[in-house]
Amino acid sequence: MTPFGFLNLRAIGGQLAALVIVSILVLHLIITAIFLAHRLDDSHPQPWHLHSRFAAAAQLLGAAPASERPRLLADAEKAFPQLSFEKLAPASVPATGQAEDRALHHLLHLPTEYRVVRLSTGNDSQRLAVVLPDGEVVAATVPQAMRPGPFWGSPLMNTLMFAVICVTLLGLWAARALARPLSSFAKAAESFSLDGTSAALPERGPEEIRAVAKALNRMRQRITGLMDDRTRMLAAISHDLRTPLTRMRLRTEFIEDDISRSRMQADLDQMLSMLESVLSFLRNDRRLESFTLVDIASTLQLVSDQFSDMGRRVSYVGPDHAMAMGRPDDLRRGVTNLVENAVRFGAEVTIRLTLSADSMTIDVADDGPGISDANKASMLEPFVRGDDARNMDDEGTGFGLGLSIARAIALAHGGELSLHDRTPQGLIVRMEMPLRAMASRAQSERSVA
Repeated sequence: MTPFGFLNLRAIGGQLAALVIVSILVLHLIITAIFLAHRLDDSHPQPWHLHSRFAAAAQLLGAAPASERPRLLADAEKAFPQLSFEKLAPASVPATGQAEDRALHHLLHLPTEYRVVRLSTGNDSQRLAVVLPDGEVVAATVPQAMRPGPFWGSPLMNTLMFAVICVTLLGLWAARALARPLSSFAKAAESFSLDGTSAALPERGPEEIRAVAKALNRMRQRITGLMDDRTRMLAAISHDLRTPLTRMRLRTEFIEDDISRSRMQADLDQMLSMLESVLSFLRNDRRLESFTLVDIASTLQLVSDQFSDMGRRVSYVGPDHAMAMGRPDDLRRGVTNLVENAVRFGAEVTIRLTLSADSMTIDVADDGPGISDANKASMLEPFVRGDDARNMDDEGTGFGLGLSIARAIALAHGGELSLHDRTPQGLIVRMEMPLRAMASRAQSERSVA
């Protein structure tokens, strides 16, 4: 930023400087308006104003020559008709020290050479006389009580109140205007995904904010490009490996020993399955299908029936129908992976669907040995297998991607996957997804499309 960057209204410093200047101008306008409003209200002065004006007029007459006093008194009567000024003879008031009201003298703030005498008192007003230093007497009618004005109605409090309101509103506006781009950054970081559904950051606001938005958008593009290159590279490797694996499988047909031939074919099938699983995991964060309205309950019942047809003890517990926005193939694939893991270690598996006003929970529970608390977090990482799945020589052994794929699918729906202990034994794998987040992602996907 240049030394005079505060003059640039497109920068944060310039906007803050403009805010301060505008605030000062607005405060001056408010103070001027209140001052003029009170000056224009002089036709109906407050009681305490009349006392002050009477004291001022008395001091003005006392300081003026005797020849000028009639003219000044006439001017005072024209200026303050409410006071009813009158010049009295010195003999009409008591002598020095008699009938002098010290309290009124103090309230009028007159010098000691002036005396204040109360002539008469009415219901709402009183007649006062002020003896000037040379002995002449001036009388006026003033309100009965010398009460101060209301605290909240005074000009000072009005000014302070308007100043606080003005500064507060301007501060809230500035905070909202400057914080809105930062909030959009945080929201974009939370919703960032590689499936192409998240919109780019809006490049608006001060120059510094726009520069950050541009940098983040370029970073998103680079990350997406790197992931695309990684997936294409592994897809090419997988495609190239299929050819020699196919030739090797054909050659195994010429092996006369049945045991050796079956073992080699099983190894080749396992290698192909591993390639497909890795590619499936790497492609999971790409947009394979769109969000649609899907019957989650029917999807879970279908998965349960498929495993039951294969002779597995898998049951579904939950409502008959439950509609929600989601990716049906991904959800079915994620639950299928969880059930495959469950039937590998347990004899009986239960798929349970629970719905609330804000979320949807899918539990896959088995009666197997479970997972220790120390290993629960690591089991969600890719290529991590449980103790019973470490031997790659066993038929049907997984590659440690089932839970990772299911978790990635849950995250793509705005949810989370967690592991819990089952009583008395077993494991519960829980996919909890907020319904609002799923609907929001579907709306975002449609807007991008």
